[in-house]
Amino acid sequence: MQKVLEEEWQHRQADLPFHSSYEALILASIVEKETGVESERDQIAGVFVRRLKRGMRLQTDPTVIYGLGDQYRGNITRRHLKQSTPYNTYLIKGLPPTPIAMPGRDAIHAALNPADGDALYFVAKGDGSHYFSATLDEHLKAVQRYQLQRRSNYRSSPDK
Repeated sequence: MQKVLEEEWQHRQADLPFHSSYEALILASIVEKETGVESERDQIAGVFVRRLKRGMRLQTDPTVIYGLGDQYRGNITRRHLKQSTPYNTYLIKGLPPTPIAMPGRDAIHAALNPADGDALYFVAKGDGSHYFSATLDEHLKAVQRYQLQRRSNYRSSPDK
C-alpha cells in the first residue's frame, strides 16, 4: 500500500487540499468505504475534495461508524451523528486523524485524481449507487426521495 501511495502521490492532480500523502491516504480510506459502485470513486473523491477546499465538513457516515467502534450495531442514528468522536465528520472540520479502512489502489488514485464537477453532496440511492447534487436544496430533495422513503429492497452496495 505504501508503494502504491508513493506512486500515486507522484502523479496527483495539482491544487489538492492535502499537506501530505498520509492525508490523501485518509481521504482514500473514506472513498473506499463510501463507494458501492466502482465507477463513482472519482466523483465521490471530487465531492470530498471540493468540500475540504471550501472548509465544509465531510459529513460522511463511514467515519461516524468507525468512531463508534463496537457501539455500532448496523444502523446509524441521529444520536450517532451527534456523538463526539475524533472521527465524526459531521462534527469535526477536515479529515479524521487516521484512515478508517485499508484503501485499494483505485480509491487512492481517486483521492489524488478526483473528478471535476460542481457536486458538493451525494446520497445513496438504495441500489449501491449515489445521486450527486450541487446545491443543498437539490440534496435535501434527494434525501427525501432516496433515504426517507426507502424501498424494502434498499441496499448500500450492488448485487455481485
